[in-house]
Amino acid sequence: MNKFIFKHYDFDHSTLTASFSYGFQNGLDFKEEVQFASAGDYNQDTLNRALFLSFILVGTSYYKLFPSVEVELEVGTLDAWQVDFFNAVYQDGMSQFAYENHLTRRDLAHFSVTTTQDNTPQPYKGRGVLALQSGGKDSLLTSSMLLGGGKSFTPWYISYSPQHPAVLDTLGTPLRIVTRNIDRIKMASAAELGGLNGHVPVTYIVYSFAIIDAILSGSGTILASIGHEGEEPHAWIGDLPVNHQWAKMWSSELAVADYVTRYIAPGLQIGSPLRTYSELKIVELFVSHAWQKFGHSFSSCNVANYKQGGDNSRLYWCGNCPKCASSFLMFASFLPVGELTSIFANQDLFAKESLTDTFKGLLGIGDFIKPFECVGEIDELRLAYHKAQSRGGYATLSFEVPSSSFDYQATYPGQDWAKRLI
Repeated sequence: MNKFIFKHYDFDHSTLTASFSYGFQNGLDFKEEVQFASAGDYNQDTLNRALFLSFILVGTSYYKLFPSVEVELEVGTLDAWQVDFFNAVYQDGMSQFAYENHLTRRDLAHFSVTTTQDNTPQPYKGRGVLALQSGGKDSLLTSSMLLGGGKSFTPWYISYSPQHPAVLDTLGTPLRIVTRNIDRIKMASAAELGGLNGHVPVTYIVYSFAIIDAILSGSGTILASIGHEGEEPHAWIGDLPVNHQWAKMWSSELAVADYVTRYIAPGLQIGSPLRTYSELKIVELFVSHAWQKFGHSFSSCNVANYKQGGDNSRLYWCGNCPKCASSFLMFASFLPVGELTSIFANQDLFAKESLTDTFKGLLGIGDFIKPFECVGEIDELRLAYHKAQSRGGYATLSFEVPSSSFDYQATYPGQDWAKRLI
């Protein structure tokens, strides 16, 4: 057995650099560094608690190379609640990875209780809002609605390269950037030795960096931009639902918020003001609140953008991937064909034969699995297609799409404080 080891973590107060070190029983080791931009006065114990959360969550990126049931912590302790939390991260949160690598829940990490002592954190009083940004529709909609309501915030971006999306410089408030330096060289070497690859719950990792930065900057609220999504599994492995969007689920938002309250900083809020909306409703809101300003400068396409080490200053749509197909379905419900196709190199994606199987997966046709991407629910996408056809002007798909009774105006649970922001 090649056991995964959480070795140690550190924070250099002079350079504001966090480091996280990991290894395997066979001697392979990895070190990731995260660079923060600035800091005010902060409590060292509170910061250390936030660093520990990042330490465990970041580990998923390296654990996946040679996944083991047993894991070892050389620093830190876990109580029963934390064990349940991290077991969910490393099992449910890595379900897509397990599916693609023919693993089951039994093959994934199982943490053990190492303390029964009370781990209650000190009270925390922060002011100001960090609003997580990516250059995609959801985060830009949150910014537009905050600005429209006269709410002040600091846009926050996690960077993997020297560039960031230029659209984020148009929000009217200086962008706060955190830079993540993954140990790519050693990961590539491990891959040559047979190391596995696959999806990890990156949203949780991003949350953890934002929590650290909130403590460094004295902020009191962290806003993600996530609607009602991730609840529909793509497949099952026994009792393990396979879900690309596990870290974006409502239950996952509540879990990480609960972790922060229990173990890091009571009073530090984290959640999404868009949580009560369906994906299709978010698109409608984006068209009415943000399209005029951002329609030709945003993108949610992960193929054309957001590559680690790539130039993300200008965002594009590739027009060939599941995310582009899903976004086209959604926006076609509310935009004239010429306006929508203008951001897809003047292509009507419904007419692209190369996307036929992708649309079948998105729309639940035959045996095609829903793509592993952040996409809408099948019934929601079916409704979007029929709304687009009712608008007129769009090509028709080469197969019949079942009707849908999905209510995109329905509202879903959300944290009350977050709902009040917009």
